[in-house]
Amino acid sequence: MRPTLETAALPADAIEIGRIADAWGIKGWFKVLPHSASPEALFSSKQWFLLPPDRPMKPPRAAAVAPQAAQPAWTEPVLLQLKEVKDHSDTVVACAQGIDDRNAAESLRGARIFVPRSSFPAAAEGEYYWVDLIGLQVFNRESVLLGQVRDLMSTGPQTVLVIESPPEQAGGKPVERMIPFVAAFVDHVDLPGKRITVDWQPDY
Repeated sequence: MRPTLETAALPADAIEIGRIADAWGIKGWFKVLPHSASPEALFSSKQWFLLPPDRPMKPPRAAAVAPQAAQPAWTEPVLLQLKEVKDHSDTVVACAQGIDDRNAAESLRGARIFVPRSSFPAAAEGEYYWVDLIGLQVFNRESVLLGQVRDLMSTGPQTVLVIESPPEQAGGKPVERMIPFVAAFVDHVDLPGKRITVDWQPDY
């Protein structure tokens, strides 16, 4: 039996922070795939807003049902009240009200998890959430616009800003730059001003 979940409007500041991967155990717990290597927002919010997957999920290897049966049955945002979220080995697992057995947990498989940006815990001094950096304009010390932060990527020991330059700087075609997000190159991050200043030249 599928659980009956409460529909709810998605908050205006909702951020997608992960997906539900599959059921975990037989008591309604489920595995979560965070989008970030530091998923503090998953742990800080007692409520998750769920949307169905934006693409079909592959069925579990041991699934004994048709893949279609494992997809969420809702189309509107639903609210999930969390009971517990914890690290387990190399993954995150959670349980929620109304999700009491494995079948109920499997019905959430593939759901996209959103939480309000306002519920994120405060970042430590000198640390920033990736979502807050995307869209910022990047200038060098000479106030030359290098582009806008389009994405971030983790290379293991460090994070890299993926910058897309203005098309007019490259004959009408945007150019992608990658700048390590480390103190050696990043002078200042001004979140209110939506600006990052770096020690970087346009021809690097």
